[in-house]
Amino acid sequence: MGASGSTASRGDQVHVPTLVPRTPTPLTRSRFSAQAHLDFTTHCNSSCFHRGEQDEELTDKLAFETLYADGSRTLTAVDVESEDDLEGDVRLFAYSSPSRGARVKPRHKRVRRQIYGADGRFNIQGDNFLLDYPFSTAVRISTGCTGVLVSQQHILTAAHCVHDGKDYVKGARKLRVGFLIPPSINSTKEDLNSAKKPLVRWVRVKRTRVPKGWIQGPQEVSMDFDYALLELRWPHRRPFMRLSVAPSSDDLAGKRIHFSGFDSDRPGELVYRFCPVEEESSDLIYQHCDARPGASGSGVYGRVWDNSLERWERKVIGIFSGHQWLEIDGENRDYNVAVRITPLKFAQICYWVHGNRLDCVQD
Repeated sequence: MGASGSTASRGDQVHVPTLVPRTPTPLTRSRFSAQAHLDFTTHCNSSCFHRGEQDEELTDKLAFETLYADGSRTLTAVDVESEDDLEGDVRLFAYSSPSRGARVKPRHKRVRRQIYGADGRFNIQGDNFLLDYPFSTAVRISTGCTGVLVSQQHILTAAHCVHDGKDYVKGARKLRVGFLIPPSINSTKEDLNSAKKPLVRWVRVKRTRVPKGWIQGPQEVSMDFDYALLELRWPHRRPFMRLSVAPSSDDLAGKRIHFSGFDSDRPGELVYRFCPVEEESSDLIYQHCDARPGASGSGVYGRVWDNSLERWERKVIGIFSGHQWLEIDGENRDYNVAVRITPLKFAQICYWVHGNRLDCVQD
């Protein structure tokens, strides 16, 4: 995930701001007192949907906590390279969000949450699929969620899978990442005939990073910052998916998003789905992809035009968060929602991965 990962749409170069981290401040050890709630639901009205962040708020929310395997924590404040660049980035939010200020399309009421009409999910089975890209980039998180491989040692997932906004969840104390192993490996013909589900190889996490925009104390958590990065104790050997600043849905191939996750109603199975983007705000992608708890933290990807390679490439442009009731003009509509990777979030996550801000600027 280097500079080329910041290409957002065909023919356009997106400026990725530079985050300058300050010296980390030690914090008290986490109590790990929170319970993991995988069925994450929020409410949003018109002012919430159209709001823009203030410059100082963005800088504060892009600070981050680091949780280490021994339970110790640090808080790292950040500076954005300059005030002009931050203002430009806020303008880019508006540019890349076609729904800002626009009328939300009318919807008929939906009753059953998270599954819309006929279930459009597909179980991914067999060696040829489970070990093939892009399905091989999906991993399990030991707290019950999904994650996506974004480097040889890093997994992107949803923040609510490890932290409830006030404290780390109990399962984050010994957080692990699970890699699927197809049943044919080390199996006999009899095993294969019994249609065994994939095995899971678990690997310990040595460091977890969560944006301060999620850790907001007593007030309601914001879905806008529902993402976290996990660092494994040692590198894995599987292909990973690169990150991209989320373009407008008009600049995605087919205007569609895709993601694979471990939905709770299909235990042990990797489940794939795709659907069109319905609405967009500056920080969220609204869609009706069928999903259930357990899919939280899945890497939402689309085919994005890569200027350096001059072709369409699958890239992670968001993280599946959960469900949101959106109240616009007195009408409630429900969506499944992903956190979109904005230029500032790209810069932050890229710094978490590389530990070097020079690797996270646009050529």
